[in-house]
Amino acid sequence: MTTLPPNPILWKPSPELVATSNLTKYLQWLPQNGYPTFDSYEKLHVWSVENIEDFWKSFSKWADVVFDSPPTKILENNTMPFAKWFPGARFNFAKALLAYFLEHVEKTAIVSIDEMGRKTELTGAQLIAQVASVQSVLVDAGVVAGDRVAGYLPNTHHAIVAMLATTSLGAIWSSCSPDFGVQGVLDRFQQIEPRVLFAIDGYNYNGKAIDCTDKVQSIRAQLPTLRKTVWIAQGAQSIRSSTDNEVEWNEIAAANATLTFVSLPFNHPVYILYSSGTTGVPKCIVHGAGGVLLQHLKELRLHTNLTPEDRLMYFTTTGWMMWNWMVSGLAVGATLVLYEGSPSFPAIQRLWDIVREEKITVFGTSAKFIGACRHARLYQQHPSELPHLKAILSTGSPLLPEDFDWIYEFVKKDVWLASISGGTDIVSCFFLGNPLLPVRRGELQCRGLGMAVKTFDDKRKEIFNEPGELVCTKPAPSMPVFFWNDPDGEKYRQAYFEDYPGIWKHGDYAVIYDHGGAMIKGRSDATLNPSGVRIGTAEIYRQVETMAEVQDSLVIGQEWQGDVRIVLFVVVKAGETLTKELVQKIKGKIRQGASPRHVPEKILPITEVPYTRSGKKVELAVTKLIHGKTVDNLEAIANPDSLTQFKNLPDLKS
Repeated sequence: MTTLPPNPILWKPSPELVATSNLTKYLQWLPQNGYPTFDSYEKLHVWSVENIEDFWKSFSKWADVVFDSPPTKILENNTMPFAKWFPGARFNFAKALLAYFLEHVEKTAIVSIDEMGRKTELTGAQLIAQVASVQSVLVDAGVVAGDRVAGYLPNTHHAIVAMLATTSLGAIWSSCSPDFGVQGVLDRFQQIEPRVLFAIDGYNYNGKAIDCTDKVQSIRAQLPTLRKTVWIAQGAQSIRSSTDNEVEWNEIAAANATLTFVSLPFNHPVYILYSSGTTGVPKCIVHGAGGVLLQHLKELRLHTNLTPEDRLMYFTTTGWMMWNWMVSGLAVGATLVLYEGSPSFPAIQRLWDIVREEKITVFGTSAKFIGACRHARLYQQHPSELPHLKAILSTGSPLLPEDFDWIYEFVKKDVWLASISGGTDIVSCFFLGNPLLPVRRGELQCRGLGMAVKTFDDKRKEIFNEPGELVCTKPAPSMPVFFWNDPDGEKYRQAYFEDYPGIWKHGDYAVIYDHGGAMIKGRSDATLNPSGVRIGTAEIYRQVETMAEVQDSLVIGQEWQGDVRIVLFVVVKAGETLTKELVQKIKGKIRQGASPRHVPEKILPITEVPYTRSGKKVELAVTKLIHGKTVDNLEAIANPDSLTQFKNLPDLKS
């Protein structure tokens, strides 16, 4: 095993945090209830993956998860895929998320803020009343357990209320954000055939009012299974009167109704999420209610140290799995603060202003946003003032070490920065934060409890301290229960188990260090292989995107003369030009900071890097284009027009 010097420590938990954290309380609870004693997180993690049934049984009891009917066992069929968790157990997902607020009705449950500054606050009682009213509309529309309900909605309280009303009946919730085009929505919703659609008539983004009415009407016309559409009117006035198959939110949200909950099996479907769709029509990934609940409670309570006293804000859209993750904060009793709009309007500090004004204690965002703040030199002249902020969470793509530096130098010195990583596939994380461990520069703190995460070399041998294929060798509760329209499970197996039968291949290229931390090096299917040497794309981004002249970059591998050559595309900052001198400077930075093998053979200018809607660079689509292939699903890309600059490039023909 290679041993490397550890990355420098940027933060350590205070003795008070260690003593009072939920993770410490769980560690103390274990021996008091017949489980082993552990004196380190690493030992606890080893036990949790070697004894996964004992771990999940203990956690469900510690977390006071209440089942209407208890499980007959913890795990049936301990293999992947299709392991069955907690057979015999019955409960209701919406009831579990609302349990705290059913008892604390006066506490603020949700604060919803839009780009125009309009704010809506819901107490527990108001939230429950709205969920009951929307539930009655769904019942009137004939929605029953197993039916699908879709949301074409922004990140406001309406989406959460509609989801809770849907899942209270045992129906399955699926959502897209309104920046998706008509075809992108249809590629998803036509597959699942929803009974009811919740839709926004318009929204504001980057200072512009965007009308969605025509898009929604086009979507409705091509979803023949719809029985009702619930419109959320964000315009100045009502857009229509109620009919048999259309109704406005404001006409139903205040209705007097009683909320009921349908008791369902532990693995009953609760969410349908979608693969990115950058290589074809998105796959419909079905997640079970119990697995989502347990996994999210573990991650929020133990790994994020969330409590009822916290105010959680995650900048997300309803089309990203972090929305589902954030919403589970209700089950902890935390107040959710939602923001809908551009993160940089009217200025890049908008989100940080909300963090200060709303007294946010846990703030989550994307690595892309943090990098943009660093590039804008935010707070480098005037320090931030965020006295209530305890933790910052980052995901979506690898957080560069220099972004760690920016947070600790200019945002807040005493803040817990947790870079986390997982995916839509598990609607949760493999790597997370940890209130008992230090934060090391550029690293994810630890592997999640109960997650048998490893990295394999080319011979399928576990390795440490060097990049390898990220795998999970044992089942986890939040792995999909199935894919939609995949009766024999073939799509499911091909997605994760084709290369390693019985072992989940996640598709990331990562390093797990022997001290327990980790780094994500990029997607393994986008890994560069010049002369057969595997290079993670993040290793190059780390060097290039810290340069003063560079705004953004994209790196791909081009098949060339029987090998692969590295091609780097760069977006230079305003006032800069990609001169021969700058090209040489970039190569020198990569050679010195990474290795000579990382140095691109070609460095070319572009005006914009293409991104998915969840903030990931679109490396695979660009790779297809430069090899003369077509990109099948442009709807998955947030800025699809940016792809045209990669077609038929003369510089890549020599």
